[in-house]
Amino acid sequence: MQLDLAACLPADFADATLVGRVETNDGPCVVSIRPDGVYDLTARAATLSDLLNMPDPVAIARAGGPRLGDTDAIVKNSAADLRKPGTPWLLAPCDLAALKASGVTFVASLLERVVEEQARGDRGAADRLRQTLGDAIGADLSTVKPGSETAMKLKEALIKRGAWSQYLEVGIGPDAEIFTKSQPMSAVGLGADIGVHPASTWNNPEPEIVLATNAAGKTVGAALGNDVNLRDVEGRSGLLLGKAKDNNASCAIGPAIRLFDEKFTIDDVRSAHIALTVTGTDGFKVEGGSSMNKISRDPLDLVGQTIGKHHQYPDGVMLYLGTMFAPTADRGEPGKGFTHHIGDIVTVSTPKLGGLVNRVDHTDKIAPWTFGVSALMKNLAKRGLISPN
Repeated sequence: MQLDLAACLPADFADATLVGRVETNDGPCVVSIRPDGVYDLTARAATLSDLLNMPDPVAIARAGGPRLGDTDAIVKNSAADLRKPGTPWLLAPCDLAALKASGVTFVASLLERVVEEQARGDRGAADRLRQTLGDAIGADLSTVKPGSETAMKLKEALIKRGAWSQYLEVGIGPDAEIFTKSQPMSAVGLGADIGVHPASTWNNPEPEIVLATNAAGKTVGAALGNDVNLRDVEGRSGLLLGKAKDNNASCAIGPAIRLFDEKFTIDDVRSAHIALTVTGTDGFKVEGGSSMNKISRDPLDLVGQTIGKHHQYPDGVMLYLGTMFAPTADRGEPGKGFTHHIGDIVTVSTPKLGGLVNRVDHTDKIAPWTFGVSALMKNLAKRGLISPN
C-alpha cells in the first residue's frame, strides 16, 4: 500500500487549514499539517476535541508549534506495512468525539437498504429484488423532500402497495436515521487496515464525508470516511445494525480534518463529489461515487438532528453523512453482486479533502484496539500535558 502526498492531501493543499493526529514515540499528538511540515499543537490542545472546542481553531492551527517532520515522509509512513521506526504516522483525526453516522440519506442507497431488508441477507436474491423494487418505488422517490406533505402521501400509497419499509421511513419521513458508528478512539486513519467480519459474505465500503462538530453543535470542518458495512448482517434484521457497523477497524476517517475558513466552507461539502475505487489482488476493480448535491437532507439538518438541546456531546461529534454508492457489479458468480476480498485497497477521495486509502482484512486478523480514552489520559498526564486542575 503505497501512499502519495499528492493523492492523499487536498488538491489545494497550500491553501488548506488541516489538523489531525499523529503517533510518535511519546504518544499521540494533535498536529497542523502544512506543505513545509507537520507541527505539534499538543501543548495548546491536548486532544483534537479540545482544539475543535476552542473559539478559533483555525488561528491555533496556523500558529503551529514544534515541527515533527516532513509532511511527505509522514504520509508515506502511514501505510501500515511500510512504517519506519522513529518516523511519526497519521492516526484518525479524532479522539474523544462521538462517532456517529446518518443512514439512508440518498435515494440510491435507500433502494439498496430496502433490497437488503427484502433479501434477508441473501446476496443471491438481491439482483432480482433490485429490479422489482426499482420499478415499484424508484421513480416516486427521486424528488421527494423528507418529511414533506408529498412524502407523507407517498408513504400512504406505498403502504397500500405493500412496499413500505423501515428504511423508507427514515429515507422520506421527518426523522433521519442517526446511529452510533463506533466508540471514541476506535477509528482508524490513513494507511490502516480496515476490518470486515470473517463470517460475512456480503459487505462493502461506504464512501462518505464526515463533519467535525464541536460541543456547541457548530460544524467546524470535514474529513473523509469509510463506513464499512456488512450487508448480509444488516439485511437479516435492522436490529443487527450494531453488529453490521461496529467491528474492529470498521470505522475509517482521514487523512485529516480540513477546518472551515475563507477557502473552504459547508458549501464545498454540499457540492462535493466523493469518488470510490476498490482494487483487488484478483485484478478486480470497481469505481463509483456520491454527489453531495443529491443528498436528501442538508448536512447541517443532519447535524441538528444529532446534537442540540435534546442530546449533548461535550467532546463533539464526528458525523458520517451517508452515501449514495452501493456497489452492485458482479464479482465472481453472476447475480451475486459485489463483496470485499481480503487485500482490497479502498480509496475514498474528493479534491478538497484529499484521499483516504485503506486495505481490507478480517477483523480478527487486524491488531485489536487497545488504546482507549483511559490510556490516552494516562499518556497525556505522563507527558505533563494535562493535570487534575
